[in-house]
Amino acid sequence: MNIVSEGTVLALEEHDSGSLRTRIWDESKITWRIAFPSIISKVTSFGIIVVTQSFLGHVSEVDLAAFALVQTIFERFVSGILLGMSSATETLCGQAFGAGQFHMMGIYLQRSWIVNVLTSVAMLPIFIFAKPILNLLGQEKDIAEVGGKICLWFIPLLYYFVFSLTIQMYLQAQLKNMIVGWLSTVSFVLHVLLSWIFVTKLGLGLTGAMGVLNISCWLQIIGLFVYIFGGWCPNTWKGFTKDAFVDLFPVIKLSISSGVMLCLELWYNSILVLLAGYMKNASIAISAFSICLNISTLQLMLCLGFLAASCVRVSNELGRGKPKAATFSIKVILATSTSIGVIFSVICLIFARQISYLFTNSEKVAEEVSSLSVLLSLSVLLNSVQPVLTGVAVGAGMQTIVAYVNLGSYYVIGIPVGVLLRYVTDLGIKGLWIGLLCGVLVQTIILSYIVWRTDWDEQVNKVSQRLNKWLVKPSEESNGSSSQA
Repeated sequence: MNIVSEGTVLALEEHDSGSLRTRIWDESKITWRIAFPSIISKVTSFGIIVVTQSFLGHVSEVDLAAFALVQTIFERFVSGILLGMSSATETLCGQAFGAGQFHMMGIYLQRSWIVNVLTSVAMLPIFIFAKPILNLLGQEKDIAEVGGKICLWFIPLLYYFVFSLTIQMYLQAQLKNMIVGWLSTVSFVLHVLLSWIFVTKLGLGLTGAMGVLNISCWLQIIGLFVYIFGGWCPNTWKGFTKDAFVDLFPVIKLSISSGVMLCLELWYNSILVLLAGYMKNASIAISAFSICLNISTLQLMLCLGFLAASCVRVSNELGRGKPKAATFSIKVILATSTSIGVIFSVICLIFARQISYLFTNSEKVAEEVSSLSVLLSLSVLLNSVQPVLTGVAVGAGMQTIVAYVNLGSYYVIGIPVGVLLRYVTDLGIKGLWIGLLCGVLVQTIILSYIVWRTDWDEQVNKVSQRLNKWLVKPSEESNGSSSQA
């Protein structure tokens, strides 16, 4: 029985017909089928880092500061690059699945592993020489010393990101990412338990915390390997093959475009937080700004699920040669995400001060957060729209265009406006955030225009040409089976 084509693809085809209400309902079910496991995975993965940081906070202040520094500077830098480069897997696998080229998905996955592993090797010196790098950045010697040790523990996690990100995108392209949600949840629960045993009960401190972090993350990867290699993806995984080493340059090109696109976005907030550190009452400014960004980030994780959904749905429908179905999916997902964004925006506008007490006991910080409630609510609202548009662009393979949009919106408009308002006016932290919002707003407007003006029939042709150009026929794949592992 052809599990993929007779199951999932049939569901995709059935919801193209029927009344508008039925089509919206069917599209919403598929959207949440993709988005929900993605949300669970992102929240639990973020939670594992938070739990580790929390346990280290009970070991020593130096360990806590060093871990926070490594996580903010090194881990975010590397994961941003690998996340961006992995979105090429999302594009190619989603389009191949829609076109019925199921066997190509396994080849695209292997090609992405090759590209991302090479990228990780190139970034190894950052972790190996973390201590001198931190010293050059002017960090205290004891923090730099501990930070250098932590970075060595992060090297296995570097390769965890390679497999975790690519496999998740490979599975969600074929609507099988519920396994990712389950494994992420189990990994999180296990991480909390093991951290308590190794750090609190056995008193292993930093070594115990970082060892458990690696164990928890890699158990999830082992589970994913078992799922793929064990026969649960029979149509899309045909084994290791030498064909994965063919046509790598186009994959590298798309991966680099994807990496630049997302890195420019992920580093944007970090730069603004850094700029906040040069203000008067910097501790209050950074704390308030960071709390607001944490609130915004938690809501953004929900919206990143819709980014995944929009990417998968658009890439699937373009691969199937259904431009109208792709545009219908965009409308449904955008309406769903925006509705949720409006609800969260109102909550932040009304309860910003109360929410801030989840992060701080300081009245001054809470007051500063309250004064930022309007900007926070606007940021949350934009968060519900912008990721969906980015997902649409990724699904269509337009990463290069979005990279230029991000560069112009964030670094030509957003940061300069924020700095100008910070130094020329008395807006302080509000000026920086207004600059941030200006960048996001410009990006959202431009992406909306691009999506509106896109000729989706032409995109179908481009996708068809790309897939046919890179297609390895199943018979050829079989002939190469002798080289399979």
